[in-house]
Amino acid sequence: MNDRTPEQPADLVARLRATFRSGRTKPLAWRTSQLRRLRELLTTHGAELAEALHADLGKSSTEAFRTEIDFTVREIDHTLDHLEEWLRPESAPVPAHLGADATAWTRFDPLGVVLVIAPWNYPVQLLLTPMLGALAAGNTVVVKPSELAPATSAAVARLLPRYLDTDAVAVVEGAVPETTSLLAERFDHIFYTGNGAVGRIVMRAAAEHLTPVALELGGKSPAFVDRDADLSVVADRLARGKFLNAGQTCVAPDYVLTDPETARALEPELARAVEALFGADPQRSGEYGRIVNERHFDRLSSLLDSGRTVVGGTGDRATKYLAPTVLADVDPKAPVMQEEIFGPILPIVTVAGLDEAVDFINDRDKPLALYVFTESDTTRERFAGETSSGGLGFGLPLAHLTVSDLPFGGVGESGMGSYHGRYSIETFSHRKAVLEKPLG
Repeated sequence: MNDRTPEQPADLVARLRATFRSGRTKPLAWRTSQLRRLRELLTTHGAELAEALHADLGKSSTEAFRTEIDFTVREIDHTLDHLEEWLRPESAPVPAHLGADATAWTRFDPLGVVLVIAPWNYPVQLLLTPMLGALAAGNTVVVKPSELAPATSAAVARLLPRYLDTDAVAVVEGAVPETTSLLAERFDHIFYTGNGAVGRIVMRAAAEHLTPVALELGGKSPAFVDRDADLSVVADRLARGKFLNAGQTCVAPDYVLTDPETARALEPELARAVEALFGADPQRSGEYGRIVNERHFDRLSSLLDSGRTVVGGTGDRATKYLAPTVLADVDPKAPVMQEEIFGPILPIVTVAGLDEAVDFINDRDKPLALYVFTESDTTRERFAGETSSGGLGFGLPLAHLTVSDLPFGGVGESGMGSYHGRYSIETFSHRKAVLEKPLG
Protein backbone atom coordinates (compact mmCIF):
# COMPACT_ATOMS: atom_id res chain seq x y z
CA MET A 1 0.00 0.00 0.00
CA ASN A 2 1.11 3.54 -0.74
CA ASP A 3 0.86 5.61 2.45
CA ARG A 4 0.26 8.74 0.38
CA THR A 5 -2.72 7.34 -1.48
CA PRO A 6 -5.65 6.23 0.70
CA GLU A 7 -6.89 2.78 -0.15
CA GLN A 8 -10.17 2.83 -2.05
CA PRO A 9 -13.09 1.31 -0.11
CA ALA A 10 -13.60 -1.50 -2.63
CA ASP A 11 -9.91 -2.46 -2.48
CA LEU A 12 -9.86 -2.21 1.29
CA VAL A 13 -12.88 -4.46 1.76
CA ALA A 14 -11.53 -6.94 -0.82
CA ARG A 15 -8.20 -7.11 1.01
CA LEU A 16 -9.84 -7.75 4.38
CA ARG A 17 -12.19 -10.30 2.82
CA ALA A 18 -9.21 -12.16 1.39
CA THR A 19 -7.70 -12.29 4.87
CA PHE A 20 -10.93 -13.67 6.28
CA ARG A 21 -11.25 -16.31 3.58
CA SER A 22 -7.71 -17.46 4.24
CA GLY A 23 -8.91 -18.67 7.64
CA ARG A 24 -6.34 -16.59 9.47
CA THR A 25 -8.80 -14.92 11.85
CA LYS A 26 -10.64 -18.05 12.96
CA PRO A 27 -8.23 -19.76 15.40
CA LEU A 28 -8.72 -18.86 19.05
CA ALA A 29 -5.03 -17.99 19.33
CA TRP A 30 -5.32 -15.26 16.68
CA ARG A 31 -8.39 -13.78 18.30
CA THR A 32 -6.88 -13.65 21.77
CA SER A 33 -3.61 -12.24 20.46
CA GLN A 34 -5.47 -9.33 18.88
CA LEU A 35 -7.32 -8.63 22.13
CA ARG A 36 -4.10 -8.72 24.12
CA ARG A 37 -2.44 -6.37 21.66
CA LEU A 38 -5.38 -3.99 21.92
CA ARG A 39 -5.10 -4.13 25.68
CA GLU A 40 -1.40 -3.28 25.41
CA LEU A 41 -2.25 -0.30 23.23
CA LEU A 42 -4.70 1.05 25.79
CA THR A 43 -2.45 0.54 28.80
CA THR A 44 0.64 1.90 27.04
CA HIS A 45 -0.98 4.89 25.37
CA GLY A 46 -3.77 5.66 27.81
CA ALA A 47 -2.39 9.08 28.67
CA GLU A 48 -2.10 9.97 24.98
CA LEU A 49 -5.72 8.96 24.37
CA ALA A 50 -6.83 10.89 27.44
CA GLU A 51 -5.16 14.02 26.06
CA ALA A 52 -6.99 13.55 22.77
CA LEU A 53 -10.30 13.14 24.60
CA HIS A 54 -9.62 16.34 26.53
CA ALA A 55 -8.86 18.18 23.30
CA ASP A 56 -12.09 16.97 21.69
CA LEU A 57 -14.52 17.09 24.60
CA GLY A 58 -12.82 18.69 27.56
CA LYS A 59 -12.87 15.36 29.42
CA SER A 60 -10.81 15.16 32.54
CA SER A 61 -8.17 12.45 32.72
CA THR A 62 -10.17 10.75 35.47
CA GLU A 63 -13.30 10.62 33.35
CA ALA A 64 -11.39 9.57 30.22
CA PHE A 65 -9.88 6.57 31.96
CA ARG A 66 -13.02 5.61 33.88
CA THR A 67 -15.53 5.80 31.05
CA GLU A 68 -13.40 5.06 28.00
CA ILE A 69 -9.96 3.54 28.44
CA ASP A 70 -10.35 1.42 31.59
CA PHE A 71 -13.91 0.56 30.53
CA THR A 72 -12.57 -0.98 27.32
CA VAL A 73 -9.75 -2.76 29.14
CA ARG A 74 -12.28 -4.40 31.47
CA GLU A 75 -14.33 -5.54 28.48
CA ILE A 76 -11.18 -7.05 26.93
CA ASP A 77 -10.31 -8.85 30.17
CA HIS A 78 -13.83 -10.23 30.53
CA THR A 79 -13.77 -11.48 26.95
CA LEU A 80 -10.34 -13.09 27.33
CA ASP A 81 -11.50 -14.86 30.49
CA HIS A 82 -14.57 -16.37 28.82
CA LEU A 83 -14.03 -16.49 25.06
CA GLU A 84 -13.06 -20.16 24.80
CA GLU A 85 -16.12 -21.11 26.83
CA TRP A 86 -18.44 -18.92 24.73
CA LEU A 87 -17.20 -20.46 21.49
CA ARG A 88 -17.82 -24.06 22.48
CA PRO A 89 -20.48 -25.86 20.42
CA GLU A 90 -23.78 -26.35 22.24
CA SER A 91 -25.58 -29.64 21.87
CA ALA A 92 -29.27 -29.81 21.00
CA PRO A 93 -31.75 -32.64 21.64
CA VAL A 94 -32.66 -34.75 18.60
CA PRO A 95 -36.22 -36.05 18.03
CA ALA A 96 -36.72 -39.81 18.24
CA HIS A 97 -37.68 -40.22 14.58
CA LEU A 98 -34.09 -39.42 13.56
CA GLY A 99 -32.73 -42.34 15.57
CA ALA A 100 -30.62 -42.68 18.65
CA ASP A 101 -27.39 -42.32 16.67
CA ALA A 102 -28.19 -38.82 15.38
CA THR A 103 -26.62 -35.83 17.10
CA ALA A 104 -27.17 -32.10 16.75
CA TRP A 105 -25.41 -28.98 17.93
CA THR A 106 -24.87 -25.31 17.18
CA ARG A 107 -21.60 -23.52 16.60
CA PHE A 108 -20.63 -19.87 16.19
CA ASP A 109 -19.23 -18.99 12.76
CA PRO A 110 -17.65 -15.55 12.21
CA LEU A 111 -19.48 -13.44 9.64
CA GLY A 112 -16.64 -12.01 7.57
CA VAL A 113 -15.90 -8.30 7.16
CA VAL A 114 -17.53 -6.01 9.74
CA LEU A 115 -17.92 -2.23 9.55
CA VAL A 116 -18.00 -0.29 12.84
CA ILE A 117 -19.10 3.36 12.64
CA ALA A 118 -18.48 5.19 15.92
CA PRO A 119 -19.89 8.44 17.40
CA TRP A 120 -18.04 11.39 18.87
CA ASN A 121 -19.26 11.41 22.48
CA TYR A 122 -17.25 8.37 23.67
CA PRO A 123 -14.94 8.05 20.69
CA VAL A 124 -12.62 5.47 22.24
CA GLN A 125 -15.06 3.20 24.05
CA LEU A 126 -17.76 3.21 21.37
CA LEU A 127 -15.25 2.48 18.63
CA LEU A 128 -13.06 -0.13 20.29
CA THR A 129 -15.64 -2.08 22.31
CA PRO A 130 -17.66 -3.23 19.29
CA MET A 131 -14.41 -3.72 17.37
CA LEU A 132 -12.99 -6.03 20.01
CA GLY A 133 -16.23 -8.02 19.96
CA ALA A 134 -15.99 -8.42 16.19
CA LEU A 135 -12.36 -9.55 16.47
CA ALA A 136 -13.18 -11.96 19.29
CA ALA A 137 -15.83 -13.48 17.03
CA GLY A 138 -13.16 -14.07 14.36
CA ASN A 139 -13.96 -11.31 11.85
CA THR A 140 -11.95 -8.71 10.03
CA VAL A 141 -12.99 -5.14 10.80
CA VAL A 142 -13.10 -1.70 9.22
CA VAL A 143 -13.50 1.02 11.85
CA LYS A 144 -14.70 4.54 11.09
CA PRO A 145 -13.98 7.03 13.93
CA SER A 146 -16.04 10.20 14.19
CA GLU A 147 -14.69 13.27 12.44
CA LEU A 148 -16.29 15.38 15.19
CA ALA A 149 -13.64 14.08 17.60
CA PRO A 150 -10.62 14.75 15.36
CA ALA A 151 -7.85 14.40 17.94
CA THR A 152 -9.12 11.02 19.07
CA SER A 153 -9.72 9.89 15.50
CA ALA A 154 -6.13 10.76 14.59
CA ALA A 155 -4.74 9.01 17.66
CA VAL A 156 -6.70 5.82 16.97
CA ALA A 157 -5.73 5.87 13.28
CA ARG A 158 -2.08 6.21 14.24
CA LEU A 159 -2.03 3.60 17.02
CA LEU A 160 -4.21 0.73 15.81
CA PRO A 161 -1.96 -0.24 12.87
CA ARG A 162 1.01 -0.38 15.23
CA TYR A 163 -0.62 -3.02 17.40
CA LEU A 164 -3.20 -4.97 15.40
CA ASP A 165 -3.04 -7.15 12.30
CA THR A 166 -3.24 -4.62 9.46
CA ASP A 167 -4.54 -7.27 7.07
CA ALA A 168 -7.53 -7.75 9.36
CA VAL A 169 -8.14 -4.30 10.88
CA ALA A 170 -8.33 -1.02 8.97
CA VAL A 171 -9.12 2.53 10.04
CA VAL A 172 -10.88 4.93 7.68
CA GLU A 173 -10.93 8.56 8.76
CA GLY A 174 -13.10 11.25 7.24
CA ALA A 175 -16.61 12.65 7.25
CA VAL A 176 -19.83 12.06 5.30
CA PRO A 177 -18.21 11.33 1.89
CA GLU A 178 -15.93 8.66 3.34
CA THR A 179 -18.77 7.07 5.32
CA THR A 180 -21.02 7.12 2.27
CA SER A 181 -18.34 5.41 0.18
CA LEU A 182 -17.90 2.72 2.80
CA LEU A 183 -21.63 2.09 3.03
CA ALA A 184 -21.74 1.44 -0.72
CA GLU A 185 -19.59 -1.67 -0.20
CA ARG A 186 -20.85 -5.09 0.80
CA PHE A 187 -20.08 -5.91 4.41
CA ASP A 188 -21.16 -8.93 6.40
CA HIS A 189 -22.33 -6.81 9.32
CA ILE A 190 -22.59 -3.09 10.04
CA PHE A 191 -22.48 -1.78 13.60
CA TYR A 192 -23.52 1.86 13.93
CA THR A 193 -23.75 4.03 17.05
CA GLY A 194 -25.36 7.43 16.70
CA ASN A 195 -28.71 9.02 15.96
CA GLY A 196 -31.83 7.72 14.30
CA ALA A 197 -31.58 9.93 11.20
CA VAL A 198 -28.21 8.47 10.23
CA GLY A 199 -29.34 5.05 11.44
CA ARG A 200 -32.00 5.07 8.73
CA ILE A 201 -29.35 5.94 6.13
CA VAL A 202 -27.22 3.03 7.33
CA MET A 203 -30.18 0.64 7.13
CA ARG A 204 -31.05 1.74 3.60
CA ALA A 205 -27.48 1.22 2.46
CA ALA A 206 -27.29 -2.16 4.18
CA ALA A 207 -30.54 -3.26 2.54
CA GLU A 208 -28.87 -3.09 -0.88
CA HIS A 209 -26.68 -6.02 0.13
CA LEU A 210 -29.03 -7.62 2.68
CA THR A 211 -26.39 -6.85 5.28
CA PRO A 212 -27.44 -7.30 8.92
CA VAL A 213 -27.08 -4.24 11.11
CA ALA A 214 -26.88 -3.34 14.78
CA LEU A 215 -28.06 0.19 15.51
CA GLU A 216 -27.16 1.69 18.87
CA LEU A 217 -29.23 4.86 18.88
CA GLY A 218 -30.55 7.01 21.70
CA GLY A 219 -33.75 8.74 22.68
CA LYS A 220 -35.24 10.46 25.66
CA SER A 221 -34.44 8.17 28.60
CA PRO A 222 -36.83 8.99 31.48
CA ALA A 223 -36.12 8.89 35.21
CA PHE A 224 -39.16 8.36 37.44
CA VAL A 225 -38.78 9.54 41.03
CA ASP A 226 -41.33 8.09 43.45
CA ARG A 227 -42.53 10.07 46.45
CA ASP A 228 -41.03 7.46 48.81
CA ALA A 229 -37.46 7.84 47.49
CA ASP A 230 -34.60 9.41 49.46
CA LEU A 231 -34.29 12.61 47.43
CA SER A 232 -30.78 13.41 48.60
CA VAL A 233 -29.49 10.10 47.24
CA VAL A 234 -31.63 10.41 44.11
CA ALA A 235 -30.29 13.89 43.37
CA ASP A 236 -26.66 12.77 43.75
CA ARG A 237 -27.15 9.83 41.40
CA LEU A 238 -29.16 11.79 38.87
CA ALA A 239 -26.55 14.56 38.77
CA ARG A 240 -23.69 12.10 38.31
CA GLY A 241 -25.51 10.25 35.56
CA LYS A 242 -26.84 13.31 33.77
CA PHE A 243 -23.82 15.60 33.80
CA LEU A 244 -21.13 13.01 33.04
CA ASN A 245 -19.42 14.07 29.80
CA ALA A 246 -21.45 17.32 29.98
CA GLY A 247 -24.62 15.32 29.39
CA GLN A 248 -23.40 13.93 26.06
CA THR A 249 -24.19 10.32 26.97
CA CYS A 250 -26.74 8.21 25.12
CA VAL A 251 -28.02 6.56 28.31
CA ALA A 252 -28.02 9.72 30.45
CA PRO A 253 -31.31 10.52 32.19
CA ASP A 254 -32.98 12.81 29.67
CA TYR A 255 -35.78 14.10 31.91
CA VAL A 256 -37.32 13.50 35.33
CA LEU A 257 -40.94 12.44 35.88
CA THR A 258 -42.42 12.90 39.33
CA ASP A 259 -45.40 14.33 41.14
CA PRO A 260 -45.56 18.11 41.85
CA GLU A 261 -44.77 17.86 45.57
CA THR A 262 -41.78 15.62 45.02
CA ALA A 263 -40.60 17.86 42.20
CA ARG A 264 -40.50 20.89 44.50
CA ALA A 265 -38.57 18.96 47.13
CA LEU A 266 -36.15 17.57 44.53
CA GLU A 267 -35.18 20.97 43.10
CA PRO A 268 -32.92 22.17 45.96
CA GLU A 269 -31.41 18.69 46.27
CA LEU A 270 -30.37 18.76 42.61
CA ALA A 271 -28.86 22.22 43.03
CA ARG A 272 -26.90 20.95 46.03
CA ALA A 273 -25.77 17.85 44.13
CA VAL A 274 -24.45 19.90 41.20
CA GLU A 275 -22.43 22.10 43.53
CA ALA A 276 -21.09 19.06 45.37
CA LEU A 277 -19.88 17.61 42.06
CA PHE A 278 -18.46 20.68 40.34
CA GLY A 279 -18.24 23.47 42.93
CA ALA A 280 -19.97 26.81 42.99
CA ASP A 281 -18.63 27.62 39.51
CA PRO A 282 -18.59 24.47 37.33
CA GLN A 283 -16.78 26.40 34.60
CA ARG A 284 -13.69 26.29 36.81
CA SER A 285 -14.01 22.60 37.57
CA GLY A 286 -11.43 20.32 36.04
CA GLU A 287 -13.96 17.48 36.10
CA TYR A 288 -16.63 19.09 33.94
CA GLY A 289 -16.47 18.67 30.17
CA ARG A 290 -17.40 20.85 27.23
CA ILE A 291 -19.89 20.68 24.37
CA VAL A 292 -18.38 19.08 21.29
CA ASN A 293 -18.82 22.05 18.91
CA GLU A 294 -20.58 25.36 18.36
CA ARG A 295 -23.47 23.83 16.43
CA HIS A 296 -24.44 21.61 19.33
CA PHE A 297 -23.83 24.48 21.79
CA ASP A 298 -26.27 26.65 19.85
CA ARG A 299 -28.84 23.85 19.68
CA LEU A 300 -28.65 23.29 23.43
CA SER A 301 -28.70 27.00 24.25
CA SER A 302 -31.98 27.33 22.36
CA LEU A 303 -33.56 24.86 24.81
CA LEU A 304 -32.75 26.82 27.98
CA ASP A 305 -35.99 28.80 27.92
CA SER A 306 -38.12 25.65 28.13
CA GLY A 307 -38.71 25.97 31.86
CA ARG A 308 -37.84 27.76 35.09
CA THR A 309 -34.13 27.60 35.84
CA VAL A 310 -33.31 25.85 39.12
CA VAL A 311 -29.56 25.83 38.62
CA GLY A 312 -27.26 26.68 35.70
CA GLY A 313 -28.72 28.14 32.55
CA THR A 314 -25.56 29.96 31.50
CA GLY A 315 -22.85 29.27 28.98
CA ASP A 316 -19.86 30.55 27.02
CA ARG A 317 -19.91 29.84 23.29
CA ALA A 318 -16.24 30.71 22.85
CA THR A 319 -15.17 27.86 25.15
CA LYS A 320 -18.24 25.67 24.45
CA TYR A 321 -19.08 25.67 28.15
CA LEU A 322 -22.71 25.08 29.08
CA ALA A 323 -23.46 24.98 32.80
CA PRO A 324 -25.11 21.91 34.33
CA THR A 325 -28.71 23.02 34.19
CA VAL A 326 -31.94 21.89 35.85
CA LEU A 327 -35.26 23.19 34.53
CA ALA A 328 -38.54 22.98 36.49
CA ASP A 329 -42.17 23.51 35.48
CA VAL A 330 -41.43 22.08 32.04
CA ASP A 331 -44.42 21.55 29.77
CA PRO A 332 -44.35 18.22 27.85
CA LYS A 333 -44.78 20.28 24.66
CA ALA A 334 -41.77 22.51 25.39
CA PRO A 335 -38.87 22.42 22.89
CA VAL A 336 -36.60 20.62 25.37
CA MET A 337 -39.03 17.68 25.40
CA GLN A 338 -39.26 17.21 21.62
CA GLU A 339 -35.94 15.53 20.95
CA GLU A 340 -33.09 13.83 22.78
CA ILE A 341 -31.28 16.59 24.67
CA PHE A 342 -27.77 15.10 24.57
CA GLY A 343 -26.40 17.84 26.74
CA PRO A 344 -26.31 19.10 30.35
CA ILE A 345 -29.96 20.12 30.66
CA LEU A 346 -32.28 18.16 32.97
CA PRO A 347 -35.99 19.04 32.72
CA ILE A 348 -38.45 18.10 35.47
CA VAL A 349 -41.91 17.19 34.19
CA THR A 350 -44.70 16.61 36.68
CA VAL A 351 -47.31 13.86 36.51
CA ALA A 352 -50.11 12.98 38.93
CA GLY A 353 -48.51 9.71 39.94
CA LEU A 354 -47.43 6.24 38.86
CA ASP A 355 -50.25 5.55 36.41
CA GLU A 356 -49.71 8.79 34.53
CA ALA A 357 -45.94 8.26 34.49
CA VAL A 358 -46.30 4.82 32.90
CA ASP A 359 -48.72 6.21 30.31
CA PHE A 360 -46.41 9.17 29.64
CA ILE A 361 -43.52 6.84 28.83
CA ASN A 362 -45.62 4.43 26.76
CA ASP A 363 -47.07 7.26 24.68
CA ARG A 364 -43.59 8.08 23.39
CA ASP A 365 -40.80 6.29 21.52
CA LYS A 366 -39.22 3.41 23.40
CA PRO A 367 -36.16 4.80 25.18
CA LEU A 368 -32.64 3.39 25.28
CA ALA A 369 -32.81 3.36 29.09
CA LEU A 370 -35.38 3.88 31.82
CA TYR A 371 -34.49 4.67 35.43
CA VAL A 372 -36.78 4.26 38.42
CA PHE A 373 -36.10 5.55 41.93
CA THR A 374 -38.50 3.94 44.39
CA GLU A 375 -38.65 1.80 47.52
CA SER A 376 -41.77 -0.01 46.30
CA ASP A 377 -41.54 -3.52 44.87
CA THR A 378 -44.95 -3.01 43.28
CA THR A 379 -43.75 0.12 41.47
CA ARG A 380 -40.62 -1.63 40.26
CA GLU A 381 -42.67 -4.55 38.97
CA ARG A 382 -45.07 -2.24 37.14
CA PHE A 383 -42.24 -0.49 35.30
CA ALA A 384 -40.59 -3.81 34.49
CA GLY A 385 -43.81 -5.34 33.18
CA GLU A 386 -45.66 -2.39 31.66
CA THR A 387 -42.94 -0.41 29.85
CA SER A 388 -40.45 -1.20 27.10
CA SER A 389 -36.89 0.15 27.01
CA GLY A 390 -33.44 -0.97 25.96
CA GLY A 391 -32.34 -1.22 29.58
CA LEU A 392 -33.97 -0.69 32.97
CA GLY A 393 -32.17 0.62 36.02
CA PHE A 394 -33.60 0.72 39.53
CA GLY A 395 -31.90 3.23 41.80
CA LEU A 396 -28.83 3.94 39.67
CA PRO A 397 -28.48 5.41 36.16
CA LEU A 398 -25.90 4.27 33.57
CA ALA A 399 -24.60 1.36 35.68
CA HIS A 400 -26.16 -1.41 33.58
CA LEU A 401 -23.80 -0.37 30.78
CA THR A 402 -20.81 -1.46 32.89
CA VAL A 403 -22.01 -5.05 33.45
CA SER A 404 -20.36 -7.13 30.72
CA ASP A 405 -22.77 -10.03 31.25
CA LEU A 406 -25.76 -7.81 30.40
CA PRO A 407 -26.66 -7.05 26.78
CA PHE A 408 -26.48 -3.38 25.87
CA GLY A 409 -28.80 -2.19 23.12
CA GLY A 410 -32.02 -0.44 22.26
CA VAL A 411 -35.52 -1.32 21.14
CA GLY A 412 -37.73 0.37 18.58
CA GLU A 413 -36.57 3.92 17.91
CA SER A 414 -33.65 3.50 20.32
CA GLY A 415 -32.02 0.82 18.23
CA MET A 416 -31.73 -2.87 17.43
CA GLY A 417 -29.21 -5.54 18.32
CA SER A 418 -27.00 -5.66 21.40
CA TYR A 419 -23.40 -6.22 22.43
CA HIS A 420 -20.93 -6.51 25.35
CA GLY A 421 -19.46 -9.79 26.54
CA ARG A 422 -21.06 -12.91 25.11
CA TYR A 423 -23.66 -10.78 23.35
CA SER A 424 -20.92 -9.32 21.13
CA ILE A 425 -20.03 -12.85 20.02
CA GLU A 426 -23.68 -13.51 19.20
CA THR A 427 -23.98 -10.24 17.27
CA PHE A 428 -20.86 -10.73 15.18
CA SER A 429 -21.35 -14.46 14.53
CA HIS A 430 -23.79 -16.78 12.85
CA ARG A 431 -25.10 -19.52 15.10
CA LYS A 432 -25.01 -22.44 12.69
CA ALA A 433 -27.19 -25.50 13.16
CA VAL A 434 -25.41 -28.82 12.57
CA LEU A 435 -26.89 -32.33 12.47
CA GLU A 436 -25.00 -35.57 12.02
CA LYS A 437 -26.44 -38.98 11.16
CA PRO A 438 -24.00 -41.88 10.56
CA LEU A 439 -24.22 -43.42 7.08
CA GLY A 440 -24.49 -46.93 8.49
